[in-house]
Amino acid sequence: MKKIIYWFRNDLRLHDQPLLKSFESREDILLLPVFCFDERWFRKHKLGFPKTGSFRAKFLIETVNNLKSNFQKLGSDLLITFGKTEDVIADIAGKFSADEIYAVKEDTSEEILIETELKNRLNIPIHFHESKTLLKENQLPFSLKNLPDVFTNFRTMVEPLLYLVDTSDTPEKLPPFPDEFRSEKKFSLFDFGLTESQKDERAVMNFMGGEDEGLKRLNKFIWQDKNILNYKETRNKMIGESYSSKFSPWLANGSLSARKIFSEIKKFEKEVEANESTYWLVFELLWRDYFRFVARKYGNKIFLKGGIKNKKFDCRNDPELFEKWRSGKTGNDFVDANMIELLKSGFMSNRGRQNVASFLCKDLMIDWRWGAGWFESQLIDYDVASNWCNWMYVAGVGNDPRTNRYFNVNKQAEIYDKDGSYRKLWLYGET
Repeated sequence: MKKIIYWFRNDLRLHDQPLLKSFESREDILLLPVFCFDERWFRKHKLGFPKTGSFRAKFLIETVNNLKSNFQKLGSDLLITFGKTEDVIADIAGKFSADEIYAVKEDTSEEILIETELKNRLNIPIHFHESKTLLKENQLPFSLKNLPDVFTNFRTMVEPLLYLVDTSDTPEKLPPFPDEFRSEKKFSLFDFGLTESQKDERAVMNFMGGEDEGLKRLNKFIWQDKNILNYKETRNKMIGESYSSKFSPWLANGSLSARKIFSEIKKFEKEVEANESTYWLVFELLWRDYFRFVARKYGNKIFLKGGIKNKKFDCRNDPELFEKWRSGKTGNDFVDANMIELLKSGFMSNRGRQNVASFLCKDLMIDWRWGAGWFESQLIDYDVASNWCNWMYVAGVGNDPRTNRYFNVNKQAEIYDKDGSYRKLWLYGET
């Protein structure tokens, strides 16, 4: 009997997992699904805050627990562990006498380091597959080195190929799970040196981690409320759960598949209505794909001050000024309201993110990477490629074809918070 480890990373779901589907009902293999909370995720940033804060950690814990529950419903299980991932997986592979390991391929340095370490330690095949983008790299109409540096060029070349996007159903039965690895061990914020943040009633919605909640949100936004029909008109709003899809937290840790979202949009367009708003949600999924391919193409450049442009970025490293920005005490009411929302809820609108990022880089002249690090800590929907590539873009060292793009935050407030209701909500608690 072949012994296989499925190492879960940022693909924490059972739907749209072609590999798991291919294992369905097979009794000639033992399947050991494993997830590891890596201890390095919870270290301190050089500025003193945790690399992964309470909001994101709680959402991840909920997600992993939901995945375990869903495995158990299929007669399988999920082994949840903690430590340095390469140590943990190598140890389990030895104890299990594993024949093969399967895992989703990641694109950035910390994750690639773990992959390399594991390959060096084990003499068994480790198979990596793509799971995060609509199209796989080998389906793109160009090689990765020829990936356009402007999104519009990428989009126009890729859109005609979206008919290739394919999804797979959730398996109904999985191979036997090795009983000696069954464990009811679960982790809490306390295990990671974190405390639970108090729930703030002003938050746009109550984000619960897990595949079940992600699919529920998908159904609600597209089918139940049909908010997708107005998405393009409402997406720049800042209050409430319906102005945007809010899929991003589940997309970020893979508990909701981008391909699944795409297939539901296409189904909705066919059965209900197709308009500019339904297209715009696909447009946003393409942005997400684009930044993942940018991260894959440029590697560590996305983390460097000069970004992928190797551009000089003048800044001052002023921790006190950064602290004012971080805690919503800059004195600019629009910036502060957004930063308080992030601090209190782990979420912020896309419009807000662009403004506070521009303010940090262009007005306060602080290193953009400090801001990216704070977003990494706080955001429930932190995605390494989207976060760092968006910050590069705003800082002027990334994929923005325009030079010196600048957000006048006061003018933006007049446009997007004309009556001041957003600022009143987060600065004074008024509704």
